Amino acid sequence: MIELRTITKTYPGVGEGFTALNRVDLKLSTGEYVAIVGKSGSGKSTLLNMLTGIDHPSTGTVVINGTDVHTLGESELASWRGKNVGIVFQFFQLIPTLTVLENVLLAMDFVNVIPKNERRQRAEMLLEQVGIGQQGHKLPAALSGGEQQRAAIARALANNPPILVADEPTGNLDSHTTEVIQNLFRELVDAGKTVIVVTHDTAASAKFERVITLKDGMVESDQGRSIHQRDAPP
Repeated sequence: MIELRTITKTYPGVGEGFTALNRVDLKLSTGEYVAIVGKSGSGKSTLLNMLTGIDHPSTGTVVINGTDVHTLGESELASWRGKNVGIVFQFFQLIPTLTVLENVLLAMDFVNVIPKNERRQRAEMLLEQVGIGQQGHKLPAALSGGEQQRAAIARALANNPPILVADEPTGNLDSHTTEVIQNLFRELVDAGKTVIVVTHDTAASAKFERVITLKDGMVESDQGRSIHQRDAPP
């Protein structure tokens, strides 16, 4: 479903610049629950940006469901992303002047995949799914951090994308709320979605089916790969 082929990302700077990713090869399958871990500066967020098309590789290709993501023009890329990838950010990035329900509806309006007459019902269903169905009329500032993160997850699911990616989604949450969010991700995986989470919390790694560790922009280890992803025996 997702294939990164020899991905290198170098940012310009003094000398040869800074290489955030160095010839990374990865394959991820439908329905996997994956953690991307590593120390600060290891390339985790850069890798996520490659998967979502937010940033472009210096060399290499990212192919998702047969689409070579980085050959798309900016408008095509935005449309592709809206239909295929839901993104959850560490700091939520909800629009503060819109209610929680309106934040979810706006995501549908941008992509125009869900029929207009179904959008409100879907938005309300998603808020119920993430456990904040009674909070839809409130502005984000009136919600706790955990509730805002649940709203951000509902927004990421607005257009029913097959892939959900999250960058440190529980980094600012207490342990109880972290567990709630992790259980929600698990439910999404059980429903058939691919969930990819960047995290610095190595203790949380046990919650994932697969843990990819980055070091100095390279894959240091890849634990728990699906059997069909492992190298075939000689």
